[in-house]
Amino acid sequence: MAMTLISDSAGLAAFCAQVSGSSYVTVDTEFMRDRTYYPQLCLVQVAGEDAAAVIDALAPGLDLAPLLALMDNQAVLKVFHAARQDLEIFCNLTGRVPTPLFDTQVAAMVCGFGDQVSYETLAAQLARARIDKSVRFTDWAQRPLSERQVTYALSDVTHLRPAYEALARKLAANGRAGWLQEEMATLLDPATYRVEPEEVWRRMRPRGAKPRFLAVMKEVCAWREREAQRRDTPRNRVVRDETILDLCAHAPTSADELSRMRGLSKNFADGRLGLELLEAVKRGLALGPGEIPTLPEQPDLPPGLGPVVELLKVLLKMKCEEHGVAQKLVATTADLERIAASDDADVPAMAGWRREVFGNAAVDLKSGKLAFTLKGKKIVLLQL
Repeated sequence: MAMTLISDSAGLAAFCAQVSGSSYVTVDTEFMRDRTYYPQLCLVQVAGEDAAAVIDALAPGLDLAPLLALMDNQAVLKVFHAARQDLEIFCNLTGRVPTPLFDTQVAAMVCGFGDQVSYETLAAQLARARIDKSVRFTDWAQRPLSERQVTYALSDVTHLRPAYEALARKLAANGRAGWLQEEMATLLDPATYRVEPEEVWRRMRPRGAKPRFLAVMKEVCAWREREAQRRDTPRNRVVRDETILDLCAHAPTSADELSRMRGLSKNFADGRLGLELLEAVKRGLALGPGEIPTLPEQPDLPPGLGPVVELLKVLLKMKCEEHGVAQKLVATTADLERIAASDDADVPAMAGWRREVFGNAAVDLKSGKLAFTLKGKKIVLLQL
């Protein structure tokens, strides 16, 4: 099997032509994001059935067009592990998600390997491989790359092949390929990777905030996001989160007031950024009643549900072990609270395959048709 480091356009075109005949390719990326807003793509690792390569995305003059065409090739399945951040990079480059797509982390959850299983764990269990993680957190933007870095990077896609093949066989045997596709819907949606500045305030997770606070937060966070995008710098390097919260609480209206805010200097307050930030505060204060953002309503759960929720947790664990599926994929604690309050709770666990695995049993438990009993030292379910 050929292994290579590609840093020229002709070599990349030849490699992509070679692996485009494979039924699938495994893909991974190495990137840096500590000094930029957008992830800086450093390496792309790709393995076909008989070739694997590390592509130096920072090589001068390298034309990534053959790689991007491979990502768009509908005849070749693209296999990632924990694909969210990798897909964001390709979406930034092309506006599209590589398809067709298979995420081994999601597939592993569907097949009972636990919640958010790591690549190292999956490689050990399904490929009998041990990953050397000693260079995992190196600076991938530094050149030249060491042989150890290239070897590590390659291992992220070469061991992924047998892991994928094993999971594909399990999905074919247990008939859960449809479950996987259902879970992949969010990953396949380009909107998942778009940041809308007007919606960024939600990431601050304000709790119990008053309308004026939320109005200012919406506008200030949107301003910061656009400035971070414009400068391609982390948002906290524009204004830190704790300063944003301080600003929303005090809503300064002058440069003098702004300069007294925690984390802001007088030079900042008197300059362009200070002026723009004050304008954002002003816009927030001017929002009308119908424009002020609102927090999602928390369900008004009746008292005394604690013991019911605990019983549902036990049932969830038992049913997930029985069906070989990760608990996190079926229901969260918040979901269980809603199910405890209502048989018609609008949560994923009460629809589709999740209802078959857990939801129907949850309703039966609540209605007295199902009970727990001990058989020796083991809890078992008893149909009444």
